[in-house]
Amino acid sequence: MAGRLREPGGHEPRAVQKAFLLLEAVAQLGLGASARDISRLCGVPPATAYRLLNLLVADGFLVRTADLSGFALGRRTRELAGVATVEELAGGLPSEFRPVRAILDELRARVRFGIYAAAYTGDRVRLVDRDPDHELTRESAILTHLHASAIGKLLLSQRPELASAGPLRPVTARTIIEPGTLAAELTEIRETGVATEVDEIRLGRSALAVPVRNGVGGVIGCLVAIGRTGRIRVNDVDLAHLLQTYAARAETAADPPTPDHPRPASREPQHTESRIPAHPTRRITRRPASG
Repeated sequence: MAGRLREPGGHEPRAVQKAFLLLEAVAQLGLGASARDISRLCGVPPATAYRLLNLLVADGFLVRTADLSGFALGRRTRELAGVATVEELAGGLPSEFRPVRAILDELRARVRFGIYAAAYTGDRVRLVDRDPDHELTRESAILTHLHASAIGKLLLSQRPELASAGPLRPVTARTIIEPGTLAAELTEIRETGVATEVDEIRLGRSALAVPVRNGVGGVIGCLVAIGRTGRIRVNDVDLAHLLQTYAARAETAADPPTPDHPRPASREPQHTESRIPAHPTRRITRRPASG
């Protein structure tokens, strides 16, 4: 039988606040969030974070991943939230993305790769639609090491000051950590509207991302294709054009133009033959594969 609740004393109110911060951080970082990333996101000292994380695991609010390298939301947290999804626990699906899931499902039926949607809020990245047929490992690294992922580099191309906020840490041996090299790539991303990664978050995995814009042309997120290196080619202009086409459809679904408020010209994807030729893409059967 559960013990009687008592009034918290001493530093316990702060500990409760920090525990809630840790739960929010795991919800935002996603499955496999590491203690180090959780601590950094919350601004909680590592020793305190480790102690509270272990308490949350012991009480069923968090669980350890199978390889013990990270954390995920536990049964009791899901019960408290009813049937809330990770996205809802992390703050709710952005209104701009709510109408686009049918469009993403259509895109997923046309490619063999995992298709995901991410939203940008300030200097944060959040996955708001995950591919149900492709498990995405190292998700927390995508959200916390912006310079190493196509999703993050697309945000950095719009907010380059974020890249200089701290040292560029290597996630794999292929991660770009030289500021000048990264700056050159971010310039190219701004010019082409396409961000890529090859073995930078996880060896053997590559990705290609394109922006999703709001009604005034600002970048609010992205669509990204993620697959095995060698199977997905980041210089595939057909795939880039397909993603851009569906990103434009997502923008239209999220913010349809009206006679009084037509869509700005910048909302339309601008392609040139040398970059993104408009070749038709045939429908193919999906093959589930781990990402």
